[in-house]
Order: sequence, then structure tokens, then C-alpha cells
Amino acid sequence: MLPVEHPFTAPRRASPLPLSLASASRSEDLQWVGGTSSKGPNGNRESLSALPVVPRSGRGFLPGLADSRAGPRPCTRQGSGAPAPGSGATVFALSSGQGRCGIAVIRTSGPASGQALRSLTAPRDLPPARKACLRLLSDPRSGEPLDRALVLWFPGPQSFTGEDCAEFHVHGGPAVVSGVLQALGSVPGLRPAEAGEFTRRAFAHGKLSLTEVEGLADLIHAETEAQRRQALRQLDGELSHLCRGWAETLTKALAHVEAYIDFGEDDNLEEGVLDRADSEVRELEVALGAHLRDARRGQRLRSGAHVVVAGPPNAGKSSLVNLLSRKPVSIVSPEPGTTRDVLETPVDLAGFPALLSDTAGLREGVGPVEQEGVRRAQKRLEQADLILAVLDASDLASPSSCNFLDTVVIPAGAGSPNGRSQRLLLVLNKSDLLPAGGPDPSADLPPYLLLSCLTGEGLDGLLEALRKELAALCGDPSTGPPLLTRARHQHHLQGCLDALGHYKQAKDLALAAEALRVARGHLTRITGGGGTEEILDIIFQDFCVEETQFLSVRPDGCWANLQ
Repeated sequence: MLPVEHPFTAPRRASPLPLSLASASRSEDLQWVGGTSSKGPNGNRESLSALPVVPRSGRGFLPGLADSRAGPRPCTRQGSGAPAPGSGATVFALSSGQGRCGIAVIRTSGPASGQALRSLTAPRDLPPARKACLRLLSDPRSGEPLDRALVLWFPGPQSFTGEDCAEFHVHGGPAVVSGVLQALGSVPGLRPAEAGEFTRRAFAHGKLSLTEVEGLADLIHAETEAQRRQALRQLDGELSHLCRGWAETLTKALAHVEAYIDFGEDDNLEEGVLDRADSEVRELEVALGAHLRDARRGQRLRSGAHVVVAGPPNAGKSSLVNLLSRKPVSIVSPEPGTTRDVLETPVDLAGFPALLSDTAGLREGVGPVEQEGVRRAQKRLEQADLILAVLDASDLASPSSCNFLDTVVIPAGAGSPNGRSQRLLLVLNKSDLLPAGGPDPSADLPPYLLLSCLTGEGLDGLLEALRKELAALCGDPSTGPPLLTRARHQHHLQGCLDALGHYKQAKDLALAAEALRVARGHLTRITGGGGTEEILDIIFQDFCVEETQFLSVRPDGCWANLQ
């Protein structure tokens, strides 16, 4: 059962006693209810209202801090307060993905999971908890054998969702999987799971925070080593722990302000209460600012850095794209102007995700189609996270090469038109055509890498240079603080930082306290507190791999196979 918040009644105000700030940082703190008392003794903030202020004690302190647990729970996390879809029903789904495979995993979650397991394995009883047992699965209606499978029983709350769960590890043929799903559909009280419903139930029961849910989704979709490392760190709760620590800092600061509002006139507070709150806010501002200056590294790591291959015609751009992507993405031809549009392909570059773009050769277009291709190439250059500038090492003195150096390579190092410096690697291709002395010594070149797309010589050096550049762009997922992998993380951190700015400018203690509440609200929304249903729907449906499309309901009320 989901936790339920109980109504809270504030106690009567006791006689003034010396108040320790150690207690003011716990849940028995004081909360401003409707205004402030008269001007405080320190006079650093003016009071504008005279509404009553009463102490508020207990677990109702501050929005989002209510301890809604009705009794002891083995799970250390609190529930999110967001009900799972169809809460109370028992759901089932294929969790291992669709298609033929050696083993397929079908699982259930809900109060009727035990009954479902008994129905398919009758007359055997439930297996010991969290111990795999071999059972013959039979159709509960006809008694027809379906498969011989491993079954597991996970009584709640020690399960992934926090509810009673069962798993059926069956052979992965479509007929077997379909038969077991249809058998489960015939058990009273069971229905197919909605998109992402298992994970949503885990979130609703406090098994996963919202950032951990996002980490699980990223782990499922991870295609590179860097993405896998980052997803595991987020799934392990590093980002949620960091945000909770920041929220606790704001809770303490807010407790100090609230205590001063209630007891500032009684001279029962330790000295420097507001100064301590100001110090905590300043330290948090520095930490938030550092994370917001990460230049979207976490989002690049999740989605891929934009790497644009550019250069004059016939420099070997398409050959380089094919070499890095290890497949024939672009047409290679000695005829200038072969590539006339932007061709994109996702690649794994030295363990980092990247979106590799092949562009038209930069020159004065000989026709409207090529001119449009050049215009698109120039636009992609402005949007690039990293530019791979390709020149023909045997033709550096040509007008097209010199023009490319002057208009793209040198300006990129100085700064792009939008005011930010762009990363660029200069690659001199066709090194196999060079004499023994190397490139023309008369050419005034910035640092470069020699490469032959024909022989592959120099590829290892290029990949190492790409690894360093992408590590700077995406961050190192193995070390350092957790990265912000989604735009909503940055949105809420920026909102928190803005609210702290309002706190510093507030002339009234009530307004200062409200600014701290707003700041704390932004942090709790990162981990799932106070999130809207629309946002939750998008997050859970985005990564769902629980397939329910095997089944449909026939007019006679039975389950039918859609395959």
C-alpha cells in the first residue's frame, strides 16, 4: 500500500526555552505560517507584515519533508507519493525484449503475483523466496503443459517494485512466450502492464528516485563505454544523493531563518543564526554554479557530441567518415562536389558517443544544389561541438586549401561568431602521397595530424586525439562529480540558483524564507518530489522495454496473439 500523509496539528506554543540549532536542523523545526513578527534585533532585514507566527513541530515541517510512513519499512527510501498506474492491480509483461532468444523473462508485480505463480505451477507450492526453482508451467484453464522453466518468487517489499513479484524464465521462442502470456492473462486479477509500469511502481514505492530511474533508462540505451559508466553512476544514486545533500543544506538554512522568525525576540537563539544561513547559501551557490558551467557535458555524453567533418572538395572527408564509422556511409568519388547534403551517422569514437556529419566541400558552388549543400555545411560548422578539418596533405598550396585555412581553421581557434571557442582537429589526409620530408614546410599550419584513409596509417593517433577532445566535451564518467544528463536537471538547478539570488536580495525574513522554500522545491523535483504526472509519464514511457504487444482481447474475452 502506498504511504499516506496524515493530517498535522501544531502544538501549543510552549514557554520560551533556549533553542539549540542542532535541533533546528531536524524535523522538529519551526515554520513560518503566515508572516513575520516585528523587526528582528539584528536589523539586517526589515519586517513588512505582522501576521501571526506559530511554531510548527513534527514531521509536517516544510513541503516535501513529511514522513508518510505509517510504520517501519525495510526499504530505506521514502515513497515518491506518486501513485503507480492502476495501483493495486497485478500486472505482467515480457521484460527481456521481443524476439527469438535462448531465455525470455516474464514477470508479474502486484498482490496476485503469488496466485499467478501457483496457477501456472500447480500443484506445486510457491518456491522459497529469491531462490530459482525448476517448474513445469501449465495452462491453468486446460492443464496443457507450456514449458519447463525457472521460476522465482520475490515477496514484497524486498523486490524491484516493492510489491509481490514473480519471474518466469522460459525458453525464448515466440510460441512459448505467447502461451505463457496468454496463461497469465487468464488468471483473475492480472492485466498486461502499461509502458514503464514496473519501474514506475518501483518509483512510487520509494525503491528508485527519479534520477535513478533516468539512470536505468540510460543504461538500457547505452551504446558506448562512457555512456554505460555514466548510467551506472546515476543508477547507483550519485546524482540523487548530491541533490538530497543540497536540499538538506537548504533545510538547515530555512530552519535557521524560521527559528529566528519565531524566537528572535526572545533572545533564546545562538548568536549568528542568520549569518550561518547566509554562509550555507553562499557555499551552495558556488556548488550549483560549478555544475551549471559544465557546458552540457552530461547531455553530450547521453546524446552524443556533434562532430562535423569539413574541408575543401576532394580532401577525403567522405573517406574519413567511412573509416571512422566502419561502414560505407558516404559515396567516395574523385569527382569534386560528390557530397551535396549533410550525411549523419551515430558512431562510437574511442568509447564516446558522437554524431558524425559529412558535409559538402566548401567552395563556390557551381550550381544551386551544390550552393545549398555548402550553405548547410557552413550552418553545421556553427553548431558543431568538434570540427574535424580535413585537408589534402599533397595540395596545401591550392586556393581552396588556403581559403579553408583562413575562413574555418584559424577563426575556429579564435572563437566562433556566437562568442564561444570551438574545438578543432586539423587532419592532413593522403599522407601516403607525401614525400619523405612530410608536408610542404612553406605552409604556415597550426598543429595537425597526418592520416592516410587509404592505408589507415595515423588512425590510432587520430583516435587518441579524438578521445581527449571528447573527454573534455563530455566529461569523464569515471571520476568527478555526477553529470547533468538531462535538460530538466539544468532547468531545476538554474531555478534553485535564481531563488537563492532572491533570498540574498530579500529585505524581509518572510520573503527570504519563501525563497529558500522555492529553491529547495527545485532540488526535490530533480529526484522526483513534486513532479507533475505529465513529466513522469514521459520519463517512464521513454525507456520502456516491457513488451505487452503479444496480446489482444478477442470478442469472447480471451487473450489473442497479435503476432
